[in-house]
Amino acid sequence: MTAYERKDYKSALKIFRPLAEHGNADAQFELGLMYTKGRGVPQDYAEAAKWYRKAAEQGHAPAQINLGYMYDKGQGVPQDYAEAMKWYRKAAEQGATRAQYNLGVMYADSQGVPQDYAEAVKWYRKAAEQGDADAQYNLGLMYYNGKGVPQDYVQAHKWLNLSASRSSDKDFRDNATASRDTLAELMSPAQIAEAQRQAREWKPTY
Repeated sequence: MTAYERKDYKSALKIFRPLAEHGNADAQFELGLMYTKGRGVPQDYAEAAKWYRKAAEQGHAPAQINLGYMYDKGQGVPQDYAEAMKWYRKAAEQGATRAQYNLGVMYADSQGVPQDYAEAVKWYRKAAEQGDADAQYNLGLMYYNGKGVPQDYVQAHKWLNLSASRSSDKDFRDNATASRDTLAELMSPAQIAEAQRQAREWKPTY
């Protein structure tokens, strides 16, 4: 990892490969990343998927997420939403927020499963409660629009406000801010004050 972080990919590869071949899940995952990004090796999504799979089958959550993503997007493997969902779910059940968020998107957008807003809300909430700003944004929109939950402007404002303050992605942050401000025009001062109080008092769970 020291070699990788200083961008000495040749040395990192020399150490990772034998470890990966002997079944070390962390090394298998890192080797998958190197093939995904073309660092020290030619970019090769099929080879990346091979190494992610080896780690994922050992219960390595980040590898499960990345393998799910490859099936989701059809990178190195045939696009297969059911297979993507299988690997996302395995990671999500370990508490991985990105997998929980991705499952929420698949249920909301009917990717590989019948559209189910309540199930989408369930997975968005799990990630949002751990502090995932993207999931907080989507959960806020679900409350805003009353999809999968009863419409609740206080909860919508709370989650959009949290997302706007926590997101590292400028587009998400701007969208969350704009949605929150638009929503505030429909709310009473008391509702806004309550939403702001809940946002201030919110703490992530892990």
